[in-house]
Amino acid sequence: MAENAGPEMKKTLGLTGLTMNAMALIAPGAFLWLTFAIQATTGATAPAMWLGIFVALLLCLATAVSYAELAKLYPGTGSSYYFAEQSFLNHDKAWRYARLSKFIVGWASHLYYWVYPGVMVAVIGVFCGYILGTLWPSVMSASNPGPMFMMLVAIAASFGVAYIAYRGVTGSTAVSVAINIIQISALLVFSVMALGYRTSHPPGSVAWQFDSASGDAYSYEFATTKTVANGQASETIARDSAGRPVPQLDASGKPVPYHISYPAHDTSGNFLSHKSAFSVIDAHNWGWVFVQATVAILILVGFESCTSLGGEAKNAKRDIPIAVITSLLVQGAFCYLFEYFAANYVLNSGYTMVNAQGSAAPIGDLMITVGDALFGPGRGRYFMLAEAITVFLALIGTTLACINTGARVTYAMGKDQEVPEHFGMLHGKKLTPHRAIWTLAGISAVIGCLGVSMLFGDAGALSDATVKALPQGFWSSFGYVSHAAMAAFPNSLLTVTLTSNFGTFLLYGFSCVVCMVAYHKHPKFKAVRHLVIPVFGLLANLACLGFYLVGPFLGYGTKMEPLLALGIAIVWGIYGAIYFTRASKRTGRTTLVSTAFERASLRVGE
Repeated sequence: MAENAGPEMKKTLGLTGLTMNAMALIAPGAFLWLTFAIQATTGATAPAMWLGIFVALLLCLATAVSYAELAKLYPGTGSSYYFAEQSFLNHDKAWRYARLSKFIVGWASHLYYWVYPGVMVAVIGVFCGYILGTLWPSVMSASNPGPMFMMLVAIAASFGVAYIAYRGVTGSTAVSVAINIIQISALLVFSVMALGYRTSHPPGSVAWQFDSASGDAYSYEFATTKTVANGQASETIARDSAGRPVPQLDASGKPVPYHISYPAHDTSGNFLSHKSAFSVIDAHNWGWVFVQATVAILILVGFESCTSLGGEAKNAKRDIPIAVITSLLVQGAFCYLFEYFAANYVLNSGYTMVNAQGSAAPIGDLMITVGDALFGPGRGRYFMLAEAITVFLALIGTTLACINTGARVTYAMGKDQEVPEHFGMLHGKKLTPHRAIWTLAGISAVIGCLGVSMLFGDAGALSDATVKALPQGFWSSFGYVSHAAMAAFPNSLLTVTLTSNFGTFLLYGFSCVVCMVAYHKHPKFKAVRHLVIPVFGLLANLACLGFYLVGPFLGYGTKMEPLLALGIAIVWGIYGAIYFTRASKRTGRTTLVSTAFERASLRVGE
């Protein structure tokens, strides 16, 4: 890597700080809330949600081993971009390809690191809309927040989090430590409550059903009235003047209690709930598993983020490999698998997967339901709001961790003059890559706005009656179109999520290859860690990439979103090739490392 004169990063991070930074990006508290809603809308594949996460976890574990092994050889700022350069430079035969390989890896990583924060601020917008609608339902719909309001929040979140990153990694680490402790504890509490609700409510017992219009749960059957719209008769829930469902009354004039059941499908074949615990972890259909895995990778990425902090680690070679594996095992193998099992298992006739598909925050709805059952009528809302505070903190933490990581990769490329050189500058006092941080903030704001622009597109299209019933106003309803129009557009949040995930699969696949190159004929070579596991990781990443193209044509999941994400990735790749060629001509640099002297000047000792 080229050496630029100027201020250098300070080595302030120990094992705890590195691990907490990585854990903040994985953030199970934030992602259970946000990704459950995204996964619920991926066609008919929702029954395989848990196993899709497990498959994605295996892929990530294989990739994490590759990152950990690379960090042992080449600790430094830049993560996989830096690893690619040094791995090829230190290889007896492949050293000429060092510049080309690091650019490909760095460029691919930007499809992940530059889109991912935009996904997160979009979700912060959705989250804030849900909370506002819960507190003031006459102003905003909690289940269907206003696009303009969500965009405003996304923009504010982008620059607010960027300011924390600009202030320095030490403050970021302190934020990450607090957030991890709070959000893990809170979501584990909900998971235990959800399991308790399911086990204490066998089929036929009196339970609670959720009403999305009023945003509350009720222990009675709803009365209905017949209405005629467009010449078609249908039954709608009768409501009082406050908008609450009117109870159905028995012969004695008392409300009819609601009796729970666990139906697998409705009359149209839509998945509703799991009949048993085994159904939650069952594949149901392996095509569905792969669809869910291509979405679930979003919740597991981030374990590699601490490898970008080598320049700020006190003992990088020792601590970074431990932090990579520990963060993934704690957050992924423990928190996610437990939380997602509980969230899927608690689905029932009172709140089905179909309900989840039409809500901006199904986990929030479930918190209200189980909270009412445990704490008493109306108190579930307070439980949800308390949990929501921890989720908000987790969203801030994971966005912060990703901006820190993405900015440092861009900074490393700027120092090498592979992107505009000003990105490779540190702030004179804060010692942070400030130009990269603020650029990423602007990009995140744009992507965040795009992400919420058609939140209920494609399979999640709202009915015309639902759109008409929204509180009317610029911040609450402007941007919602007819059901037919929404169904014709791709789901915007799913599209940007899959675009980020596509970049993740590319980056992780390349990183597995880099690990094999680094340890090929190396004195420390171990067949399992440096060949078997990276090969498995590479094949798993390639399989998920291939499913973007093949899956939609096999009838698995939705079509528009993965194909559009694939198209965006292709355009990004073509632009990268053009940029690389023009930049090389402008600076007089060769694509391949041309001389042994140049190789020696770039190598870093192992």
